[in-house]
Amino acid sequence: MNFDLSEEETMVQSLAQRFVQDRYDVERRRGYLANETGFSQENWSLLGELGLIAAPLAPENGGLGFGACALVPVFEALGGGLAVEPLIDNVLIGARLLLAQGQDDLVEVWQDDLATGHKRIALAHAEAASRGVATWVESTAHIEGDHVRIKGIKHCVPAGVGADAFLISARSTGAAGERDGVDLYLVPASQPGLIQRPWRKVDGGAALHLECVDVVVPLSHRLSDGLDGLDKVMPLAKLAQAAEAVGIMQRLFDDTLDYLRTRSQFNTQLGKFQAIQHRMVAQYAVLEQARALINLALVCEGQDGFAQAVDGARAFISEGSISLGHEMIQFHGGMGVSDELAIGHGHKRLLMLSRWPEDAGAALDRFAGLAA
Repeated sequence: MNFDLSEEETMVQSLAQRFVQDRYDVERRRGYLANETGFSQENWSLLGELGLIAAPLAPENGGLGFGACALVPVFEALGGGLAVEPLIDNVLIGARLLLAQGQDDLVEVWQDDLATGHKRIALAHAEAASRGVATWVESTAHIEGDHVRIKGIKHCVPAGVGADAFLISARSTGAAGERDGVDLYLVPASQPGLIQRPWRKVDGGAALHLECVDVVVPLSHRLSDGLDGLDKVMPLAKLAQAAEAVGIMQRLFDDTLDYLRTRSQFNTQLGKFQAIQHRMVAQYAVLEQARALINLALVCEGQDGFAQAVDGARAFISEGSISLGHEMIQFHGGMGVSDELAIGHGHKRLLMLSRWPEDAGAALDRFAGLAA
């Protein structure tokens, strides 16, 4: 497979690298997270101007149509800069779901604003009892003529604070855990009956507890493919998560390597102790394995084994990233968990990426063919 990027793809990757260089350091990152939405609206608008929001969207919807090979370096660069803008949640998942499966009139209304970043859509699917099982949906949808009435609670809607609309999963038939009978509905954030309670995730990002109390929307707001449609967009989103995690891992590794070369004990640089060298080499090997698994997934893009390869990469990286974070923190000592260094910020983000939307065990089960 040819991993070389086109001129346009290389330019977008360079823009992502320049974005984090110009807009990010630890202090500014803390300021971005302190915003109500958990990120900077100014940065979000800039990402739209740079074309990074449009990059994963289809050309017919105003996007650039970039595939996995072009997107992985972008998200690795954003991960290395510890960027907090919710491109994965609002674009790779929310926007792509609506644009691929919404009815033509809905797509026409939303596509331009989604491609430029003027509007955001968040997926509201996870429920407290689901534990990462995509088919576990207790929220109900009652069809009443040409409208549908939605009731239920979504306990975790990442990047939902300040979103313009939600894609809410609800069940019209069957029992929780059954695949059939679940559909996704576009619900504007201002719709009567939506109760939004913001809260903060472990990485500092903003999420919503979303309660639907007799929310009524037109039946035309139902997406076409239900959970099958979700299955189509999630592999690329999960691969982007894996790439972001690798970028963070590289950042933590590089920062720790610099620290070990400058910090001294017993009149000797820490990096000269053989035990520390061996531990750093072990983590370097984990980084290289992670990149190799992402490359394997890229080779499978467009084939039946793509989703399985992504699950395999996710399973390994979810576990390996946490172990790497622990090691880098221990080398720094107590200051490694403080908000003064990128180490603590990065590790919290790795913890979130390793557990959402599911843990490593669930991804490994799917990779091994033990789960749907």
